[in-house]
Parts: sequence; C-alpha cells; structure tokens
Amino acid sequence: MNFPRFLCLLFFLCIANNLLAQSDSAYVRENYTKIERQIPMRDGVKLFTSIYIPKNQSKKYPFLINRTPYTVAPYGANQYKLSLGNFPAMMREGFIFVYQDVRGRWMSEGTFADIRPQTTRKGKKDIDESTDTYDTIDWLIKNVKGNNGNAGIYGISYPGFYSTAALPNAHPALKAVSPQAPVTDWFMGDDFHHRGTLFLMDAFSFMSGFGVPRPQPITPDKGPKGFKFPIQDNYRFYLEAGSVKNLKDKYFADSIVFWNDLFKHPNLDTFWKARLITPHLTKVKPAVMVVGGFFDAEDAYGTFATYKAIEKQNPGANNILVAGPWYHGGWVRSDGSSLGDISFGKKTSMDYQQQYELPFFKHYLKGEGNFHPAEANIFVTGSNEWKKFASWPPKDTENKNLYLQPNGKLSFEKVGRTDSWDEYLSDPNHPVPYQDGIQARRTREYMIDDQRFAARRPDVKTYQTDELTEDITITGPVLANLVVSTTGTDADYVVKLIDVYPEDSPNPEPNPKNLIMGGYEMLVRGEIMRGKYRNSFEKPEPFTPDAITKVNYPLPDVAHTFKKGHKIMIQIQNSWFPLADRNPQKFMDIYQAEPADFQKATHRIYHDVHNSSFITVSVLK
Repeated sequence: MNFPRFLCLLFFLCIANNLLAQSDSAYVRENYTKIERQIPMRDGVKLFTSIYIPKNQSKKYPFLINRTPYTVAPYGANQYKLSLGNFPAMMREGFIFVYQDVRGRWMSEGTFADIRPQTTRKGKKDIDESTDTYDTIDWLIKNVKGNNGNAGIYGISYPGFYSTAALPNAHPALKAVSPQAPVTDWFMGDDFHHRGTLFLMDAFSFMSGFGVPRPQPITPDKGPKGFKFPIQDNYRFYLEAGSVKNLKDKYFADSIVFWNDLFKHPNLDTFWKARLITPHLTKVKPAVMVVGGFFDAEDAYGTFATYKAIEKQNPGANNILVAGPWYHGGWVRSDGSSLGDISFGKKTSMDYQQQYELPFFKHYLKGEGNFHPAEANIFVTGSNEWKKFASWPPKDTENKNLYLQPNGKLSFEKVGRTDSWDEYLSDPNHPVPYQDGIQARRTREYMIDDQRFAARRPDVKTYQTDELTEDITITGPVLANLVVSTTGTDADYVVKLIDVYPEDSPNPEPNPKNLIMGGYEMLVRGEIMRGKYRNSFEKPEPFTPDAITKVNYPLPDVAHTFKKGHKIMIQIQNSWFPLADRNPQKFMDIYQAEPADFQKATHRIYHDVHNSSFITVSVLK
C-alpha cells in the first residue's frame, strides 16, 4: 500500500476484521443501538465517545472499551461500524462496546500529547491518560443503563498504550485489561527508536500524517491525507534526501511537533523518561493479558517490556502473556497460518481468539466460562507448536554462548586461536538494505524474510554452525556480546539471528513466487545498537579509532526451534537502511548531520581467545 502507516492503522481499526464476515455491518445495526456522547473529564475537557449497546436487554452487560488516537469513525448516531471488538465472535458474544477519541484527537476536545506523561497528581484537575480512563469508566457506569458494573479495555499498538495507561490507579470497575503490542518505549525499542537509533521509515511515514496539527475537533474526511512520496522506492527516497536534517527541512520545517522533539532530544533524557509508562505499573489490580507477535515490526519490544514490568513490580499480580508468530496485530488481522514465505502449519490467530481473548473477557467481565491459561502461552516457530510456561522467560533453560569463529564459523565451543578478526569497509553512502528487492514502503514481512541477499555483501559478516544434530529451541532474550574496532568515532551494529534451511528443503506447492527454500535464511530476530550509547544512553561516548571495544546489548525475545539438519547463522553489519537512519560513523548529533558528514570506516570484528565475540542464547532443556 502507498499509505503512511497511520492511515493503514486507521484502515485496520475502522474495518475491525469485517472482511471475515460481510454480514457484520447488518448484524451491528440489527443487534446494537448506537449513541454518541461527549464525556466530561475532571478538568472540564470533553472526550467524544461512541457507545454500542446490545438491543437485547434481558440481561446486563459489561463495558468493553477501546481508546484510540486513530478515530472512532464513522460519526453520527445512525452511522454504524462494520464490526465491533477485535473479531466477530466478540461482537456476537455481547458487550457494551465503547470507542473513544483520546484527548486532542479527532472529535475530542483538549490538546493531544504523544505518549502523554503521567502526572504527579498535585491537583484535582491534573490529568493524564490514566485519569481520562478513570473518568470515562466512572461516567459510563453511572450514565449508561443496562451495565453490570464491570469494564474491560483492550487495544493494539497506540490503543495498546492507552490500555496499559488504564492500570495505574485503576477504576474499581475495571476488571480486565489487554494491552496488545502496546506502544511502551519510543527510545529503546518501539516504533521510532531501537536502542537510540532512529527508525527512519516508520517515524517519517507515521508522523508525516499523524503529526499534522489539529487546531480544533475534526472528522477524518477533513483531516490530514498523508504524505505523497515523490519516489516509489524507499531506499532511493531516503538515501537521496541526504540526511535526516534534510528530510525535516524539505518536508516538515517546524510543522510536526514530535519531529521537532526528536531533534531536541537525541539522547535518553527526561523527555523520554517521562513518557515511559512502565515505572507506573505498580499496585495493578485488574486481570491483565499482554499480547504480541514475535514478528511485529512496530512494537515487539513493548509487549515483553510491559509484561515483565508488571511481573517485577507486582508480585502475585494476575498477569499473563500470549505471544505468537504474528505481525503487528496479526492475531486479529489474519488467520495466523503464515507470514511471508514461512508457514506455521495451523491457524494460530484462530487459536488465540478462541482460547485466550474471548474467554479472558468473558471470565473477568461476565463471570462465565473456565479460563485457566498458563503464565506464558507461547507459539514456538520452527517446531510450530504452542507451549505453556510457568514464567517468561522460561526458567528451565541453559544459557549458552555461540562463539564467532574464523572463516565464518559459529560454534558453542570457545575460540582457541589468537589474533583473529574479520575486517571490512562500511560506506554509509552505500548502506546495507533491510530487505531484498524494491519496496515503496516498509514491509511487515522483513521481520521473517530471507537474508541470502545480505550474505552476499562484503560489508555483512556471516557466521554459521555446522548442520545441527538435534533440535535446539531458543526462548527469551538474545544477548549480543561483540568485540570490535572502527577507524571512525561512532558506528551502528546490527546483529541478526537466522535459521538456515537444509539444501533439500522442499519448495511450497503451489509456488507462485518461485521460492527456493533450499538454503533459505529465515530471519528469526534482528536488532540494531547505536555504538555511542554502548555505555550510557544518557551520555554518549565516541569510539577511540582502532581501539578494541566491547559493544553488548540485548535483542528482543524469541521463541524458535532450530530443527535437526538446519544451521544457526549470525549476520553482523553496520547499517540497516532505510529501516534505521544512517550513522555518519563519526561522533556527533546525527540529527544535525549534513550529507558531507557521512564517511567510510573500516571495521573489525574480533573472535580470538583473548577477544571473543559471542551471542548468548537461552536453550530450552
């Protein structure tokens, strides 16, 4: 699609899976009464809210709330959504569905703030997203007839953040919360930054539409239309722009507030720390089900960070995790049977909907059904099976180091050789692409795609094991422990964990894409680290040219079985473009870099007995 990401999200959220059942629109109109209200908050601001009430009033219903910055359209009491809830079975189960434009977006009053910081609650009129949720629930309980006194809230992506924000000082009626792929940390791992590195494509395409100022309440037909890209090749568009500064000067000037904030706050400072919701997830009382996808290009980080924060800060909390082989929202936007070239052998999204989400809300909001999930309910790719764990990451694991070896080898055995390294040239004016081929926009499939194209480049170093003699299942975080040097004073490092298929792997039947699965290099996990933050995200440090330096960082969690006969591969590179912005390879504020600042550098990756580079993985026993 040639739409910016935020318009794609609007599309998905508005249609709400209606393609699965064209009759849903008629069902909504026949079985629900829609009302629209401006619900007052404690500071007097009113939030536009659409409420769908079941016509069958023979019993009372709980509220199921979705707070969103992406519009509750369609507007008008006689204009009905095509479907309600995350999927048709939720709509047919029967809830009082509530959709609310968050403060400052679309038809709600007030001023919008991205991932609004929590207040210190010094005054009765101080607000944040937690108080807005509290006030909304309080009004609903008191003013909408036929409710049973219980409320739940759910949301994917940005609405996932608003779901998380409902937990601090939650309303007593809030019984069940499901943050799904929640926006959680826009500096460390979600959407706009990964470990201090700007995720260029997502930030630019999203904010070019979403970030356009809204001086007054407005409907989508009168809202921003999104950015029209002059070049339908994302690699060329961003490379020919010359720098992030050039992009801003040419297309945004000072019109996009959050883009300006990026330039003002290149490091992890109080601006970013104030927008981190996880420290506030204490004294959590509602039941929580955190949901996400291992191949979520936007918010895989937030899923695991949110779950782990609740666990750490709330001993005994009713908090579970469900994670599957999904792209962003794929658990309700697809049947989950495949992604890109990889098949998972079953409709994993159907499993999730029937076994987790609907039973979760029925149990905690209606007191119906038996819901006894595990603490962590995880779909393991490779072996393609659901597994239940008593904790996440699982405790029944053994940490093992995969050591980089000379001649492109990878082994669980330590290197015995001395004075061993790989040396290569990295040119930011010829960066390594994040995916093979030509794309107009960032794809979701890159998260799982074939990496053979990258292995052919001289500036991508590849290390792989011999054929495995038994299955190896890796769960939880992956830790990169690199020993490197550079002739520059800054560098990015990309580490990719890859599953190499046997040469006799069968091609799919039918095979319209003419795939060759023999030797396929499936990306299991990749992550980038901006080297100047290796010791501190608050206080970046230059590299000393040619000095041996350690760069250690975690990759997001994985759950994957490397099957017998496959190989484990590690690829290391210094650019991932235009997924991530380019590092000029000299120490500076990259937001101020000019095209002339981008310079070549010679890199070394060390793998000897004194300077071992290795990847730490947790192998399931």
